Amino acid sequence: MSRPTAEDAGSAAGPRTTEQPQEDSGRRRSRTDPSIQSFNLTKYFSFSAFGVFLVFALSLSWIIANHARNVMLQQSEDYSLLLAENLNQQVFRRFVLPAVVRYGRIALRNPEQFDYLDRIVDGVVQGLAIDSVTIFDSSENVISYSTDTELVGIRDRGGIEYQKALEGEANSRFIYHGSIFSLFSGSDDIGCELITYIPFRQVKESGEEGEAIMGVIEITKDLTKDYTAILRLHGRIIIVSLLMMTVLFLVMYTIVSRAGRIIERRTGERLKLEEQLSKTKQLAQLGTMIATVSHEIKSPLGIVRSTAEVLKKRIEKVAPGNEQLSQIIVDETNRLNTIVTEFLDFARPQEPKPAPHDLHQIISRAATFVHGLAEQSGVVIKTEFTDGGLIRAVDEDMLYRAFLNITINAIQAMADGGALTITTKVDDDGWAVITIADTGKGMSQEKMDHIFEPFFTDKHKGTGLGLAIAQSSIDSHHGTISVRGGEDGGATFVIRLP
Repeated sequence: MSRPTAEDAGSAAGPRTTEQPQEDSGRRRSRTDPSIQSFNLTKYFSFSAFGVFLVFALSLSWIIANHARNVMLQQSEDYSLLLAENLNQQVFRRFVLPAVVRYGRIALRNPEQFDYLDRIVDGVVQGLAIDSVTIFDSSENVISYSTDTELVGIRDRGGIEYQKALEGEANSRFIYHGSIFSLFSGSDDIGCELITYIPFRQVKESGEEGEAIMGVIEITKDLTKDYTAILRLHGRIIIVSLLMMTVLFLVMYTIVSRAGRIIERRTGERLKLEEQLSKTKQLAQLGTMIATVSHEIKSPLGIVRSTAEVLKKRIEKVAPGNEQLSQIIVDETNRLNTIVTEFLDFARPQEPKPAPHDLHQIISRAATFVHGLAEQSGVVIKTEFTDGGLIRAVDEDMLYRAFLNITINAIQAMADGGALTITTKVDDDGWAVITIADTGKGMSQEKMDHIFEPFFTDKHKGTGLGLAIAQSSIDSHHGTISVRGGEDGGATFVIRLP
């Protein structure tokens, strides 16, 4: 009936060394579990699909923004070409012909002709957001007229676009700087210009353009406002896409994380149940073997004890003073009988036969039984019972043995003396709470995790089944038993009974 104590658990290296590989094996099985592997594969594909979708969304936003920019530039170019053709008509009809009739030839060096042309051009482009209008001579690459007077007379300013226009091909080029990154960084270095070149042709009376090219008209239009609007649209699309992807990612991450925790928890529970089932089967087989062996030992052991008692009586008559030899046989057979009884109790647990009993009386009975052992060890037993009786429907013998084993275990943990305190109370849910606290050396958390395991002991004597049987008795009453260590040593067993 001895029990493992806090002191007993100190050198129980054997059970702990065998427990760790089991935990490692459980972790390996958890990692290789098919449901975990399947979920990890699903999670991998989910996040991969999310990454692909994010890249696709950003690429699509870029394509949409670029398409919007190209549409804007194309429309602006078409508008500039239409404006240039209208300017060609107006300048030829309202300036060239009247100037030839009035002055005999066109000479823009003449301030009067220049001002006259300037008024015509200004009337055509007024209110159309045109930065400048420039007319190049056809015979040489020189600016004959410009709304920006500082450009007049500059040579070789026309490039390849000027040459194409002289050959009769209208064309445009865009000059823009800055990008979406400039917008995000807050930089003001964003601008866009559209420069359109068309041949300045003669106009027939029917309104059709002639073949003769008199020069090249250059129209410069500032598109910075439109270009900035396109960049802002692009930025909004990217920001909205990123926000949507972020929300989607957070939702997906939350769902996946929660699902992962649920699957891992259920897998852990299943593995734990499998381990418990395997352990139960092993204990059942062990119990069957123990019951068989114990039964076979118990009968011959009783015969040996009876024979020793008879022999003791005869020795007292024949050889007085030598009867202690037979007494040794009696004592050892009693000890072996106690061990065999524990094995049988563990192998064949009894079903409780509940009846109304006062728990205080059962506890006091156990405390009285161990009083002599406590005095030998220098242990003082204190009881602090709740007021009145504590009546519960329990099996008196089973609980008596459970309390007895726990108190003996506590006394054995205080080899140098101490105090054993037994208290009772009723909690808010109506459960009876019994605490058995000792002032021994205490135990580590690792030891407390194994203390209710069968055969867990480091004592030279004892089976290590006492606390396992006590736990089984408490469980059969639908109660709970736990142990905790004190801050200054000692151990406290807490028993709760409904």
